[in-house]
Amino acid sequence: MLAETVLSLGLWLQFAVGQNTPERGPQPSISNSEGDLLFLLDSSGSVSYYEFSRVKAFMWDLVQPFTFGPKDVQTSIIHISTTPTMEFPFDQYLSSGTLQQAIRDTQQLMGDTNTGKALSYAKEKFFSDEAGARPDVPKVLVWVTDGFSTDDISEPMQLLKDMGVTVFIVSTGRGNYLELSAAASQPPEKHLHFVDVDDLPIITKELRDAILDVIQANRLHAVDITSSGFRLMWPKLLSQETGYYTLEYAPTDDLARKRTNQVSGAHTSLVLSNLAPETTYEVALIPESNVHYFPPQTTRVTTLAEEISPVQVLISESGPHSFHVSWAPTLDSVIGYQILYGPLPGNSVKLLEVDGKHNSTVVENLAPNTTYLVTVTAIYKSGKEKSLSAKACTQEEGSKVRHLRFEDMGPNTLKASWDSADGKVLGYRVRCRRQTGPSSVISVSPQIHSVLLTDLASGTTNKVCVKPMYKNQPGKGLCRMVHMQPATDAQQYKHRQKA
Repeated sequence: MLAETVLSLGLWLQFAVGQNTPERGPQPSISNSEGDLLFLLDSSGSVSYYEFSRVKAFMWDLVQPFTFGPKDVQTSIIHISTTPTMEFPFDQYLSSGTLQQAIRDTQQLMGDTNTGKALSYAKEKFFSDEAGARPDVPKVLVWVTDGFSTDDISEPMQLLKDMGVTVFIVSTGRGNYLELSAAASQPPEKHLHFVDVDDLPIITKELRDAILDVIQANRLHAVDITSSGFRLMWPKLLSQETGYYTLEYAPTDDLARKRTNQVSGAHTSLVLSNLAPETTYEVALIPESNVHYFPPQTTRVTTLAEEISPVQVLISESGPHSFHVSWAPTLDSVIGYQILYGPLPGNSVKLLEVDGKHNSTVVENLAPNTTYLVTVTAIYKSGKEKSLSAKACTQEEGSKVRHLRFEDMGPNTLKASWDSADGKVLGYRVRCRRQTGPSSVISVSPQIHSVLLTDLASGTTNKVCVKPMYKNQPGKGLCRMVHMQPATDAQQYKHRQKA
């Protein structure tokens, strides 16, 4: 317990003095969002210094992936204390680094928990140019509380919600559920969280996603982003009868390559495809209507890095005249595959073509006991190509052991014999997997067709396999299960072929 207390105190001190907080792993950047996000931070004396530091770390984790700026997300903090105080206006810190430092530098004010006063103060600041707030953008309030307030919150909270503010509440104490569920936006299961202060990271992603639903709902944004395209979504502004939308998009570094699409007013989404990977696009949505004027909406979207295929080529099911070739992964950006194969050494090469939706094929009409070089080339829609090679070996003609049999040679000993395999056999490998005791492997020359197997305990079932060895690869083995009868039985063993 003492060690845990010291560790917790050390983590709090690390954040309080402005050192790096414990790494929680990088978060993917979130763009295409616009809104004013206000934290109502319980800074009163009812909150311990440790709890206050944990809440600050939670606030930063929550907003860390957002893109900040006058056309993106803006953030501010209002303290709940005897007198409410704004830590900084919405438009003061518009980069991740400066905002993170500002949250770290936020100091607890102590005093009373006058949440009602702080809510009334927040209502003024949410719609104030002086506080850096913007008109016509979504407003989100995140109230982090220990569940205690010295004044009434119901009326000022309702006024905020009536003005279009979405309210999320995180209670780290024993707050009154009925009071807090009435204060939060509806439904409470999405907007109200009860969690211990040390477990705040558990709700971070869920709360962030809920905030995104609010600040992305009223503007153009992109989803389902891949290396070659994305889906654009926007709010319903028009109808089939009242107008249409014009969509313009171009790479940020080459706006002269602008392309234009038009869709009817009934649409609220459009998929853009055949785009370049790892490229940032400027996108504009222009509602065209003779009834109302709607300002254009813009966003910036970066496509993902292009996935590569193939990254793996596998050879299997090899026979004397064929083998199976498979590769991974299969990608939507690939239109087809070319499989080149030829014997080594040699200059003879043949070609197979496979549709981009498949990831395997069988190569046939091959020479036995031959090594082949197989090259799989992916042909991308962009015209690019990516190749990967592997070696494959065909087996000898009739390269299989036949007629594996056993002869009792005394206590716990058997003689295993077999007929020779076809082709240029270099030797045989005999493996015995004992039910009790260690397994063994015996290698013999091609002229030898039998071995003695010892230390086979009575009453056990053992597996014996014989496999011919060739220059390029092993041939097909033959396996049988051998049962050693108890020593009192007249017959010492019996064998059966494995199914």
